[in-house]
Amino acid sequence: MKIQLNGIQDERFVRPLTHITQLFFEEADLHFEHIDNPELIVDIKIHENQNIVTANANATHQLTTQTYQAEFQQDVPSNATEKEQFKLVKSTVSYVFLTVLQEVTGMVQQWGILTGVRPTKLLHMKLQEGKSKEEAHAELREDYKIQEHKIELMQSIVDRQLKVIPDLYELGKEVSIYIGIPFCPTKCAYCTFPAYAINGKQGKVDSFLGGLHYEIRETGRWLKENNIAITTIYYGGGTPTSITAEEMDLLYEEMYESFPSVEKVREITVEAGRPDTITPEKLDVLNKWNIDRISINPQSYIQETLKAIGRHHTVEETINKFHLARTMGMNNINMDLIIGLPGEGVKEFQYTLDETEKLMPESLTVHTLSFKRASEMTQNKEKYKVAERSEITQMMDLATNWTATHGYVPYYLYRQKNILGNLENVGYSLPGQESIYNIMIMEEKQTIIGLGCGASSKFVHPETGKITRFANPKDPKSYNEGFKKYTEDKIKILNELFDIQKSHV
Repeated sequence: MKIQLNGIQDERFVRPLTHITQLFFEEADLHFEHIDNPELIVDIKIHENQNIVTANANATHQLTTQTYQAEFQQDVPSNATEKEQFKLVKSTVSYVFLTVLQEVTGMVQQWGILTGVRPTKLLHMKLQEGKSKEEAHAELREDYKIQEHKIELMQSIVDRQLKVIPDLYELGKEVSIYIGIPFCPTKCAYCTFPAYAINGKQGKVDSFLGGLHYEIRETGRWLKENNIAITTIYYGGGTPTSITAEEMDLLYEEMYESFPSVEKVREITVEAGRPDTITPEKLDVLNKWNIDRISINPQSYIQETLKAIGRHHTVEETINKFHLARTMGMNNINMDLIIGLPGEGVKEFQYTLDETEKLMPESLTVHTLSFKRASEMTQNKEKYKVAERSEITQMMDLATNWTATHGYVPYYLYRQKNILGNLENVGYSLPGQESIYNIMIMEEKQTIIGLGCGASSKFVHPETGKITRFANPKDPKSYNEGFKKYTEDKIKILNELFDIQKSHV
């Protein structure tokens, strides 16, 4: 679909309007200037005065000569900053653009104009501002065009999060820790995380772990000196259980020695997502350090699918390692499933759900496949045939009904660009088994310090909520060459952040 968009000159509109276009057309060319032979021409006019911003859209399909119109306006608060004013203009333009594309295609976008990652964060903000649920829901419907059942999902998740963490809004004076281990047995075709095949890389592993121990020691020293408590600790990657049992043991010992009051941390999670990395020796180490929340991720129970996406383990191994972990004391196991993997439809996904029922993990995260730009799958799309939008939606409905039937409740969600069916990823758990870290990372109510390769830190100002991001390099070589500098840089940011906090106390 070749689309000519008239009336928009500001380059700040390019990204959001391109994202909206991609919700409707897998292959679309959106042009902000005159082109030859466009299939659709959309004219947008923006009217601004001191109190109201209005946008009008007129779309003409060149093949059918059919026309479509939309208008939307929003009030502009008198005290709005220039940035806030533009945000209102952008959402107003996005609203009319999405409206005419819905009319052109007959497709309804359940998330409306939202293309961001964290819908529930928006609802949290509105409730924190003092709005009632009814007022907040009305704004989500009217200003963002979000469908009612998605608003209900958002509200149920917000309610669950506040039940799990009643002091969620007061945790800005604590931090959580993310520790990234950038190694896996092999790299999955859909993956863009820092994940390097570990075989034959022991030299890089040793160097990396030396840097990681340094980061943990120096960060722990700063936390102790400034009397900052830790809410949660999360080991991700990569696959943190790719390293040896001895290396894991030394790493957790460093954690306990360096971080303040680890015994008071609310939750420690270690991803063991690849079942081919789980051994009795590694589970013994987890038990030794009182870590019983892990992830064992099947993604699918179809062996052909695992082979196609580069997961070199068997379905039987996933099941056996789950039972091994359970018998060795792992009392809070999460499993990940992915909707829309290559070659899978409703029948295959139902089979995966049936197999999951035999295990009943404490929590289950249902992902919808996203074609991430840097993944092998995106680079070679012709090799990976995936289901149509309607079938993807059916699979999500299956997951929703299955989890409800089996006593799971949704407790966090996030969305991604290029996600199939414009749907979402939802974390479900049995009540009381929710991951606190997953809530903290999604709702951005506190600082999360990222340590290790590819770890991203988010420094959240405890008063204003302003976020400063800092990312460690993704490749082990760069990390190994500069971990001292990255640690110093993060501690400098922490000093500024918490000095600001103290000045307001």
